[in-house]
Formats: sequence, C-alpha cells, structure tokens
Amino acid sequence: MIGVYITCANKKEASRISRLLLGKRLVGCTNIFPVESMFWWKGKISARNEFVIIAKSVEKKYNGIVSEVKKIHSYEIPCIIGIPEKANREYLEWIKGEVR
Repeated sequence: MIGVYITCANKKEASRISRLLLGKRLVGCTNIFPVESMFWWKGKISARNEFVIIAKSVEKKYNGIVSEVKKIHSYEIPCIIGIPEKANREYLEWIKGEVR
C-alpha cells in the first residue's frame, strides 16, 4: 500500500484533485487536512495556509497519480510524495478492491 501526500493551494483544489483520483480509480480513499506551510520559494522563505491530501492507493498506481495531479494542479512544482505504508489486512484488501 502507498499513501500519497499532496499539498494544494486551497480546499477547492484539494477536493477537485481528490474527486479526479477517485473517479479514475487511482485511489481508494482521500483525507483532506488544513496545514500551515513554510518553504523556500525563489530565494525567499514563504509561508501560507494550504490543504493536504493523503490519498491511499497501491504502489503500481503512483505514476498515474502523479501524472493526473500534474495535469490540473495550480502549482508550478506540486508536492506529490509517495510513502510506503502498512495497513491491516482488511483495509488493504478494501483499497485493492477499489483501485483499478
């Protein structure tokens, strides 16, 4: 199983990306959280409120997730991080059944 961490400019964008990934059956579930981010951007430290998606999927879908997110994301360089995860057997089987 893989968790995919994606930062978004706002809740609307996070919801749009989540619906796209779910609709294409690339992920079985997403969670959306508000976060406060600080980062280097073009030589300066920036701070902003963002929304993070944690999407649950399987490793073989990661490249497809990255490709779809890049098509509609508002950021010049979106953060899309795949994190290998362990899950209880029942949840993992459910995710596998939802992802096609």
